[in-house]
Amino acid sequence: MEKNSRIATFMMHTSPLEQAGTGDAGGMNIYVVESAQKIAAHGVGVDIFTRRTDPHQHDQPISDGVNVKYLDAGPATPVTKEELPTQISALTHAFMRQYTDLGTDYYKLIHSHYWISGQVGWNVRSAANLPLVHTMHTMALVKNQSLAEGEKPEPDVRAYGEEQIVRHADAMIANTDAEAAQLVSLYNACPDKVFTVAPGVDLQRFTPGNGKAASRAKLNIAPDALMFTFVGRIQPHKGPEVLVRAAAEMLIHSPHLRSKLAVVIMGGPSGNGSQEPERLAALAKFLGVENVIHFLPPCKRDDLADWYRASDLVCVPSYTESFGLVALEAQACGTPVVATAVGGLRTAVADGISGALVDGHDPRAWSAVISRLLSEPAHRVGLSVGAVEHASHFGWESTARKTLDVYDWVLSNPEEKSLRIVQ
Repeated sequence: MEKNSRIATFMMHTSPLEQAGTGDAGGMNIYVVESAQKIAAHGVGVDIFTRRTDPHQHDQPISDGVNVKYLDAGPATPVTKEELPTQISALTHAFMRQYTDLGTDYYKLIHSHYWISGQVGWNVRSAANLPLVHTMHTMALVKNQSLAEGEKPEPDVRAYGEEQIVRHADAMIANTDAEAAQLVSLYNACPDKVFTVAPGVDLQRFTPGNGKAASRAKLNIAPDALMFTFVGRIQPHKGPEVLVRAAAEMLIHSPHLRSKLAVVIMGGPSGNGSQEPERLAALAKFLGVENVIHFLPPCKRDDLADWYRASDLVCVPSYTESFGLVALEAQACGTPVVATAVGGLRTAVADGISGALVDGHDPRAWSAVISRLLSEPAHRVGLSVGAVEHASHFGWESTARKTLDVYDWVLSNPEEKSLRIVQ
């Protein structure tokens, strides 16, 4: 794209300024901000549009060339993702008012994230004749194939909405080749319009630093603790229950570990898991492991690296995961990752090199893998070296450059855009 041009990024269901790890804020928030900052460094400005959820929120820059802009749709209070589709028309109207005031050549294209934003993007694409690039992040048809026990399936309205976005977007960005294939096979996306762009990791913030001992001293964690950590939103789909049950399995077979074992679950409730922290705490008590399970709120990203470094292992037991930024961040800090062998985690973790992939969510299987790695410190050192090397290939600069390549492709095919606008 030409320098000094500008794009509109839609992120309607959560603000880029929200704390990741609670509510609806997670890896997508990090993805949007980090990639926007790198794109802006190439001379392309990014305005991130989100819904106003507080009357005191005002448009503001978050870095050079990147601005957060608020749209008024419904009450200036939080609403759930389930309620937000009722505001798609209002969000479209609010954006079009600003777009008209700015001038019809102010933005070169729209890049929407998650299906609700994609629905707004599709409406704007037709009204403003702007190209639309969309990133799903997660997909209803994929999530519904791998639900946690008792978890509600994604509603049909989301699946229908995603199908419409795929049909009308000028380009789709997938995190992995596997996700690209799912877009084609499950949503009938045109293969020529699907591009794979891997997310990245902040390789300046997430580093091995001064090592595990220094981070444990800083966080007041015992030097000889055997500690594995979960970081993310506490909801059934992210699988923290697997780790509570795995810890119980470990202590059944190795009761001598109780004095040293520490399982950290860091995050806040989210979505249909609003009561999940309380339920997990009750489960830990029922299983007799409440003294080794430690629930912590999300922390600032500048502090998060120390928690990764202080951990012997970081665990990502998700039921589906479009990529898994936590896995990359932990590995960049030199901590091996144990993750479910699903979705983007197969790319984010190099099995046997930077960590271990586990098939399924049987607590006994997770207990066996975690126990083996905790009992083999020399093996963990080798995985730590591999983790840093593996993560080094996933910088946000690469994400930004490849995203800009997609933008250039879309802008260089105006005839395709004209054909598709009448569909």
